[in-house]
Amino acid sequence: MIPKYFFLTKGVGKHKEKLESFELALRDAGIHYCNLVNVSSIIPPGCKLISSTQGLKMLQPGEITFAVLARNSTNEANRLITSSIGVAIPSGNGNYGYLSEHHSFGETDEISGDYAEDLAATMLATTMGIKFDPETAWDERKQIFKTSGLIIKTRNITQSANGAKKGLWTTTIAAAVFLPKKI
Repeated sequence: MIPKYFFLTKGVGKHKEKLESFELALRDAGIHYCNLVNVSSIIPPGCKLISSTQGLKMLQPGEITFAVLARNSTNEANRLITSSIGVAIPSGNGNYGYLSEHHSFGETDEISGDYAEDLAATMLATTMGIKFDPETAWDERKQIFKTSGLIIKTRNITQSANGAKKGLWTTTIAAAVFLPKKI
């Protein structure tokens, strides 16, 4: 099976049970009724990014659904957690792209999201032979990648949350969900 489309979604859940907080995060993201199968980081050639609204309409309850999933949990009150998916899409329909997952403690949405986006773009850039200094700031590398003409789109989706009070579990997720169907 080679996916034709993918979409990005995110969610957060809080509950006294860790598993239930994960379930609530999946509900918040709209993918709780799928049988999720974690896959690694490749966007197939020609696979198109669509909106989460479009993608969620294409899923059916109980469907085996392939996804790249970033997940983080805490039961520490006020502890900041994030889950991020980074996306790097190459130019040309014949090239594959990359997804990255990142989960962290104490990072803002922006920091975590930029890190995940940078990670995906760097993995793609190294496979395409784009020359860059890995020590330069992400904003500088992002410009190099885009001006090369080989990477046309980078982005991220990030969910953050502060740990709930009274020992409740808090879970964040971010996901890239693959779809084999035609729109």
